[in-house]
Amino acid sequence: MTSRFQQVEAFTEDTIVALATPPGIGAISVIRISGSKSIESVDSIFEGKTKLINSQTHTIHYGKIRSNNELIDDVLVSIFRSPNSYTGEDSAEISIHGSPIIAKKITELLLKRDIRLAEPGEFTKRAFLNNRIDLAQAEAVADVINSRTETSLKGARNQLDGMLSQKVNELRSSLVNASSFVELGLDFAEEDIEFVNNDELIKRIEFIQYEIDKLLTTYSFGKLVRDGVNVALAGQPNVGKSSILNYILRESRAIVSRIPGTTRDVIREEVTIDGILFRLFDTAGIRYSNDEIEAEGISRSRQAIKDADIVIFISDIEQPTDYDLLEEILLITSEEKVIKVLNKIDLQHNIKFEADVNISALTGEGMESLFFKLKETALGNSVYSEKTAIVSNLRHYQCLKKAKYYLIKAKDTIINNLSGEFISVDLRNAENSLGEIIGSVTSDDILNNIFQKFCIGK
Repeated sequence: MTSRFQQVEAFTEDTIVALATPPGIGAISVIRISGSKSIESVDSIFEGKTKLINSQTHTIHYGKIRSNNELIDDVLVSIFRSPNSYTGEDSAEISIHGSPIIAKKITELLLKRDIRLAEPGEFTKRAFLNNRIDLAQAEAVADVINSRTETSLKGARNQLDGMLSQKVNELRSSLVNASSFVELGLDFAEEDIEFVNNDELIKRIEFIQYEIDKLLTTYSFGKLVRDGVNVALAGQPNVGKSSILNYILRESRAIVSRIPGTTRDVIREEVTIDGILFRLFDTAGIRYSNDEIEAEGISRSRQAIKDADIVIFISDIEQPTDYDLLEEILLITSEEKVIKVLNKIDLQHNIKFEADVNISALTGEGMESLFFKLKETALGNSVYSEKTAIVSNLRHYQCLKKAKYYLIKAKDTIINNLSGEFISVDLRNAENSLGEIIGSVTSDDILNNIFQKFCIGK
C-alpha cells in the first residue's frame, strides 16, 4: 500500500519532539519523539546498559540523561520501530520526573540535534499519512481525549475502533461496483452489451442511499454524545430558576432571593445525567426593566434561549403564568425543544398551569421526572449501540449529505435516459464524497484544519 506520507515530502526528513503529557508539575512527564533520527538522537544523550540504536522495538530501557556531565534526570526510554509505532515511523518516548524544568532541559538538548518542535496534532497526522489510521479515526483520537462523559467516550471509541470507517468503506465498495458496470457499458457501447440494466442500477443506488440515510439519522444523537446538550432555564423573575439550578448541582451556585432581578447575567454550569453532558444556563428573569445592567442580562438571556438545544420554561404556583413570554420563546425555538415546568408545588396543589413536569426545587419533589424529561427530549428516538456506526462529526455529516445528493442526481439521470457518462460522473462524485470522510480523498486545507485543533504532543 502506498503511504500517504509520500504526499508530504517536507515531513520525510523531519524528526519532531513534544511533551506528550499536560504541562505542569506531576508524578511523571513523557516526551515524545518521532522521525528517522528519533532513536539515534535520544541515544546520543542517554546513558544506560543498552545502546538504544541496537535495541528491539517495543522495549523499555532505564538510564540517565546528562548535559555537560550534569545529571538531568533518571529516565525510562520506550523504543518503537517503524512501521510498528503510533506514527508508523521510528519513535521514542522518554518518561521523566514531572518537573517542567527537567522537561525543558531534555527538550532543548534534543532540539540541538536537528530535531524540531512538533506542530499541534502532528504525531496523529503522521499516523494518518503513514496509513496507521484513517482520517475518521484520527479525528476520533481528539474526541477520546476531550471526552467528558462515559457516553461520549464510548462514542469516540466506537469511531476510533473503525465502526464508521468500516461502514463508509462498505458503501464506497458498493459504489465502485455500481460505477464499474456503468463504465464497462460505456467501453462496450458500440457492441450494444448491457452489463447492468437501469432497474437493477437504480436498486443498487437506492440501497446505498438508504444506508446513508440511516447514518444521517444518527447525527443528532452523535452530536449530543460528542458535544453535550445546552439547556436554558427561562421564565419570569422569581419563579425559581436559580433554585432549580442549585438543586441540580447540589450546591448554592446561584444567588436565590425574593427580590426580582437578582440574576443579572447568564450563569453557565455543567452536570452529567446518566452519561449525558448537560450545560445549564440560568438566565435572568425576562421582563421590562429600566435598569441598564438588568436589561443587558435580559438581552443575553434571550440569546441563550435562542441558542439552546432545550429550553426549560418555568412558572410557579405563586404568580400567574406569563403566556406572552411563553409565546415569545416559542417564536425563537421549536415547541418540541421546550419543557414546561411548574415550580413550588410544595406550597399548594391547586395547579392551573398545564405543565410537562410539576416540581418543588425546595423539597426535590418531581425532580427525577424533570431529569427523565430532559433525557427524553435530548435523545428523542435515538438508541445507542456500541456495535452501530454513529455520525458525530459535522464534517462527516456534510460529506454524507453530499454523497446522497450525487446519488439522487445519478438516479434522476438514469430515469431521464441521459448518457452513461453523466451517471458515471455522479457515482464517482458520490464515491469521492464518502472518501473525504476517511481521508482517501482530502485536500491539504482540510487536513490542516483538522489537525491544528489537536493539542501539541498528540
